[in-house]
Amino acid sequence: MDGLTSTVRSALVFLLVNVFVVRCDITDGNAEHLKREHSLIKPYQGVGSSPSSQWDFSGSTLVTSSYVRLTPDERSKQGSIWNTVPCHLKDWEMHVQFKVHGSGKKNLHGDGIAIWYTKDRLHPGSVFGSQDQFFGLAIFLDTFRNDLHGMDRSFPYISAMVNNGTVTYDHGKDGRSSELGGCSAEIRNRDHDTYLAIRYSKGRLTIMVDVDDKNEWKECIDIGGVRLPTGYFFGASAATGDLSDNHDIISMKLYQLMVEHTAEEESLDWTKIEPSVSLLKSPKDNIDDPTGNFRGTPLTGWKIFLLLLCALLGIVVCAVVGAVVFQKRQERNKRFY
Repeated sequence: MDGLTSTVRSALVFLLVNVFVVRCDITDGNAEHLKREHSLIKPYQGVGSSPSSQWDFSGSTLVTSSYVRLTPDERSKQGSIWNTVPCHLKDWEMHVQFKVHGSGKKNLHGDGIAIWYTKDRLHPGSVFGSQDQFFGLAIFLDTFRNDLHGMDRSFPYISAMVNNGTVTYDHGKDGRSSELGGCSAEIRNRDHDTYLAIRYSKGRLTIMVDVDDKNEWKECIDIGGVRLPTGYFFGASAATGDLSDNHDIISMKLYQLMVEHTAEEESLDWTKIEPSVSLLKSPKDNIDDPTGNFRGTPLTGWKIFLLLLCALLGIVVCAVVGAVVFQKRQERNKRFY
């Protein structure tokens, strides 16, 4: 029994250590490399309209030494800031520090921020200050509820959308018909820093948030089957309507993920990939999903580890119980001789 107990203890320690490592690797910047040509960092020296600038802005955007304000707390404003250098990384992670704040009381503020990775840039439009029917990826930090029938989710609400230029963002439904998933997050008028992490690696899109001043990431969206090309541009935009807020970007830091690809993947022309998502159900089915997420998405490595851990613990418990029962039967049988 002592040997069995020692084996169980060793197995548990091994599994817990590996689970901890996987969890830390979800958005761990230690093994990644910051790409300064795609990063927006104080005091924003590379921002402007000069030929050497790496970031350009439009609309109501105001660049200070402490923040980039996409819109002031005024009605009917639009602003954006865009990286001028196309990104040719196959695997990357973007960390965005932002701040949404204003004088409006509950439900009397809007509209929100969008983080973009798209084919075109500096095209003002109706989707949080940027163009509709875009090519690429958009992450929406929506602070105002338009769909009064969609009371199954609370706002602010963070969602993701991939578009190949054919899908229109439905403002009246808060983009629900085209979203890949999402989560509610209290991002407005916080007294501490608020962060968003966007990771794209080997066809998997993961969105994490850190908005509770706990210095830890919380998963918002995790979905596989996402195809994004290289050569697109990163950007951020915001808009106000009849209601308003200050929408500030503090920093955008892009990290290269060191990921190995197969020879077949390396031989592809990644600039020709069409933005798409392979799902087990259509985004339109998301309308009837109260959680706002796709239940049919593949299991992540983290979830698989948890399942394996639970299965192993169950096997170990059964083995221990069986050994104890067997030993007691042996002792009982000896007393009859």
